[in-house]
Amino acid sequence: MLPSSRKPYTNVTLAHRQRWRGRVGMMLVACLSVLAGMTDAIGFMASGDFVSFMSGNTTRLAVAISAGDLGLTGRLVLLIATFVLGNALGVMVSRFSKRHALPLLLCIGALLCGAALWPSTETLPALLAAIIAMGMLNAAVEEVNGLPVGLTYVTGALSRFGRGLGRWLLGERRNGWRVQLIPWAGMFIGAVIGALLEQQMGLRALWVSGALAGLLGLVTLMIPRRWHLGFMPR
Repeated sequence: MLPSSRKPYTNVTLAHRQRWRGRVGMMLVACLSVLAGMTDAIGFMASGDFVSFMSGNTTRLAVAISAGDLGLTGRLVLLIATFVLGNALGVMVSRFSKRHALPLLLCIGALLCGAALWPSTETLPALLAAIIAMGMLNAAVEEVNGLPVGLTYVTGALSRFGRGLGRWLLGERRNGWRVQLIPWAGMFIGAVIGALLEQQMGLRALWVSGALAGLLGLVTLMIPRRWHLGFMPR
């Protein structure tokens, strides 16, 4: 009787923990998406270039090539390559820090604060620092309870939400598709905040992004280590 009486309790406990892990993970995703949206809006309004939305920069690159604009083509190639480098650096920092999020987010915060300190007459170095930071941000959370999430881009999230909606309309009842709106909403809210900040502070609004990255790094210390290991890239 004892083993059978313990089994339902264990299953309920595991399910309860999994639900809480999912909620905490998606709250973290929402906050990090706010950071990404804020930074992207600040960078775009200050320079006209996207900081985290590389799909937009890729389309602009194709248009620049077709127009024969070599200067813009070179600039956009540099921005896209820098973003790729940032993603690689994010994984490396995560591994070197034994997959603790705090060192990663502190590095991101330092890059954003450094960008804010750069003279406003030369926006490219500040822009590159912010792009590296946004690339690195993707190493903070890769999935939550097996659901893939994106922090600095939301096209995939909207696509997964739309496909889930289509299945739901067909009568299928699968879990997980609704939460894909969380990173989209976070990025949208962050972009609104970033646009308002840039109107008041210009590129120095990246100070706020840097401070938020550091604050979120401290918040991750309150997340159980086992949970966070499941969020970050392996």
